[in-house]
Amino acid sequence: MELTAKERMAIERHGMAEQPPDLRNRNFEEVPYGYTPEEAVAEAQRCLNCKKRQCISGCPVEVPIPEFIALVAEEKFAEAARLIKTKNVLPAICGRVCPQETQCEEVCVRGKKDVTKAVAIGNLERFVADYERENNLMEVPELPDKNGFKIAVIGSGPSGLTVAGDLIQLGYEATIYEAFHLGGGVLVYGIPEFRLPKKIVEKEIGALEDLGVKIYYNSVIGRLYKVDDLFNIMGFNAVYIGVGAGLPIFLNVPGMNLNGVFSANEYLTRSNLMKSYLFPKYRTPMVIGKKVAVLGGGNVAMDSARTALRLGAEKVTIVYRRAREQMPARAAEVHHAEEEKIEFRLLSSPVEIYGNEQGWATGMKCQRYELGEPDESGRQRPVPIENSFFEFDCDQVIVAIGGQANPLITATTPDMKVNKWGYIEVDDWGRTNKEFVYAGGDIVTGAATVISAMGAGRRAAKAIHEDLMKETDETLRPPDEEVE
Repeated sequence: MELTAKERMAIERHGMAEQPPDLRNRNFEEVPYGYTPEEAVAEAQRCLNCKKRQCISGCPVEVPIPEFIALVAEEKFAEAARLIKTKNVLPAICGRVCPQETQCEEVCVRGKKDVTKAVAIGNLERFVADYERENNLMEVPELPDKNGFKIAVIGSGPSGLTVAGDLIQLGYEATIYEAFHLGGGVLVYGIPEFRLPKKIVEKEIGALEDLGVKIYYNSVIGRLYKVDDLFNIMGFNAVYIGVGAGLPIFLNVPGMNLNGVFSANEYLTRSNLMKSYLFPKYRTPMVIGKKVAVLGGGNVAMDSARTALRLGAEKVTIVYRRAREQMPARAAEVHHAEEEKIEFRLLSSPVEIYGNEQGWATGMKCQRYELGEPDESGRQRPVPIENSFFEFDCDQVIVAIGGQANPLITATTPDMKVNKWGYIEVDDWGRTNKEFVYAGGDIVTGAATVISAMGAGRRAAKAIHEDLMKETDETLRPPDEEVE
């Protein structure tokens, strides 16, 4: 029976059951359990099916949100997943890690006054993708005939996977070159198992391979081949660069070179990609800190802190120079960290890391801050309070204050424009100044979200298709095409 708008408005949002904090803080199993079919249907019934579908405009890849939710309400779960995949090739991933609260759910009519009252779009996306996978209902869509054009994609992160997935469904050959031994980029080396199980990443990448996407691992472009080689030697017609921004940033304070000080990049890569959390089954050793300090306030900082706790730390402290409401981490991740008894020292910044005679970190000196006038981002600028220092003990420090562009590709492609920070310059559609070379994701914007990188990949795929379809130069014609 069709519900009225009034009846839909009366339905409260359905949360997801989770592992209790005192259980999950010592294991790497996923924290939320996900919806049951009954919960998913009940949540889907909250959608008002608005005439002005602002939720779609809030999605960087323009998923047809009301339509897939309507299918969930009718218990057509696999059909809903397939509909999402017409726009988003990684639904089980996005349902878990995308910041829906600042995108599609933020503009949901039900969430305008309070986003926590919005339809749980992300939870529903996760549910239908999991349902399709767990019930072996995944299908390979029918593809058009090959058009003869070959596309090289550098990097198998969210951006690169999106480009490859979109173009393979338009008749292109898509080949991904990945520097690591596993695909997924930040999805496998940056995001912990308890937030994103790696079997899900593997399955969604496998679905792209079933479509015909080729992936070559342990292939470092800039060393194995240069960008120009991909055209001149390998015969590709276009190249997309989606390598992220994984070069770590450290603070310029005394003690940064002590033993026990890690970049979050290395720390999380060892734990996630190289599975040190399963040592000795996987032979990747990890220094286990007992009193761990994490510098930063983003999702990477939350992931590092919560990983340290699960690896055996007795106490974990997050040090962040701004206020709680200014933290860039998702509210859910901050909430989970607080539930797990991670300590927050806000409006504080390190000025020195202490060490012992053996060269190991033993403690930290910090300065307190207060909020001043807004900076260029619109947030109140943290201002140091004179003579307001404090100290605490720590035997491990994880620096999670952001990453920067690795110059490996740009240094070997000197005719491609980069900005003063080393990020590749592109137009609104991902075109670089170099003909038929495109880029997107963190290597263009700096550290951002999974879904924004996917949005960049989608725009670039459209640009590649448009540019190659318009191209009439004989050298770029498919080799089997005759010129009259």
